[in-house]
Amino acid sequence: MEQKFGKNSIDIEALREFCEREGKEVTYRKGDQLEREGDQLEREGDPARWFGFVTEGCFKYVTYGISDDREHITWFSFEGEFAGDYPNCLDGRPSQTTIKAMMPSRMLRVSGEQLMDFFRQDAEKMELRSVIAEHLLCQARACYLDLHRATARERYELLLQRCPGIVEFLDLQDIASFLNVHPNTVSKIRRDITFGGK
Repeated sequence: MEQKFGKNSIDIEALREFCEREGKEVTYRKGDQLEREGDQLEREGDPARWFGFVTEGCFKYVTYGISDDREHITWFSFEGEFAGDYPNCLDGRPSQTTIKAMMPSRMLRVSGEQLMDFFRQDAEKMELRSVIAEHLLCQARACYLDLHRATARERYELLLQRCPGIVEFLDLQDIASFLNVHPNTVSKIRRDITFGGK
C-alpha cells in the first residue's frame, strides 16, 4: 500500500493482514476520536480498547496539560501505520492519550482482546508483540532525546524526513505542539528554510 506520509521501519505484514482479516472498517471525520463500545468516545484516562491499521488519513495523539488543560500532541499515526494506545489496549488499562483523526480517515479496527488472542496463537506472533514494543520504545526514546539534543529547526527537519507530506495536512499549531515550540517558531523555521536562512 502506498504511504502518503511516512515509512514504517518494522515488518508489519502479519499484523496488517490480521487487521484486514479480522478488523472492522471504521471511518472518521476530522476531529473524531477513537470510540469505545457503544460509540462512546475513548479519551485519555478511559480504558484503552482499540488498535487499528490506518488505510487512509492520519491520527494525532493528544494529552492535556496538568495545570492548564492545554492540548499537547505527542505522536502521529499515518496511512500504512497502526494507531492505538499500545500496549494499554491489550488489557484495557487507562489510555495515556486521546487519539483524534486529523482529516477524514479510515482504519481497520480490532479490539485489544482480539489482538491479544492473535499474539497467543504461537511463538512467532508472541515475538512480534515484543518487536512492536521494542519499536515503540525506540521511537519514544528518540523523541525524548531529540528534545534535548536537537534544535527546534533540527526537530522540524527530522519530522519532515519521517513524513515528507505532513506540512500539507497539519495545522501550524499541531506541528508546533508536537515539536514543543511556539507556532511563531515554526513560522520562522519555515521562512528560514524557504529563503535559505540558518
